[in-house]
Amino acid sequence: MQNKDHWEKVYTTKAPDSVSWFQAHADMSMRLIRASGLGRDAALIDIGGGASTLVDDLLDDGYAHVTVLDLSAAALAESRHRLGARGAGVKWVEADITRTTFEPHSIDLWHDRAVFHFLTTQEDREAYVKQVLRALKPGGHVIMATFGSNGPTQCSGLPVMRYAPDELHAEFGKAFTMLTHEEQMHHTPFGTDQQFIYCMCRKKTT
Repeated sequence: MQNKDHWEKVYTTKAPDSVSWFQAHADMSMRLIRASGLGRDAALIDIGGGASTLVDDLLDDGYAHVTVLDLSAAALAESRHRLGARGAGVKWVEADITRTTFEPHSIDLWHDRAVFHFLTTQEDREAYVKQVLRALKPGGHVIMATFGSNGPTQCSGLPVMRYAPDELHAEFGKAFTMLTHEEQMHHTPFGTDQQFIYCMCRKKTT
């Protein structure tokens, strides 16, 4: 995956609301998470959610078992500082998603906005999918958001992949059933628009 130093530099030299992927609130993600029908005691993980405000909204909505994983210690520190005592119950994990270790069948819902599209090698994408297969419970949900077919070809100075919904689903394979997909035009802090696609899938039980 991308060099850890790159992301540490991003989050130590830029304000959280000055990066292109910033959202004041992850409204689309929250709507899909609620649509999954999971209870507030479900185990959720936000991949690459270091400085994202999704964790704030999840806590506000009553979700009690939230994990935030990010490659950047600085990104995680930003959220921990922002949340203060409210973040005490959150599990914070500094790790490379393609190389860390999860307890089998420990996650009910896996959320990723804008990490997967940075995986430009087949090896890294396969490693990522293996992580999802290991960690997610049978019947668990995956919400993935990546640049769409007309999205940018680079982000933060790095090359990215772009996907149509069926192409993104194909990366995860037959173990997952596509439930829904939506497009979002993300308005960056710089006044530009980026096409994202959101796909929600469910892991099959057999």
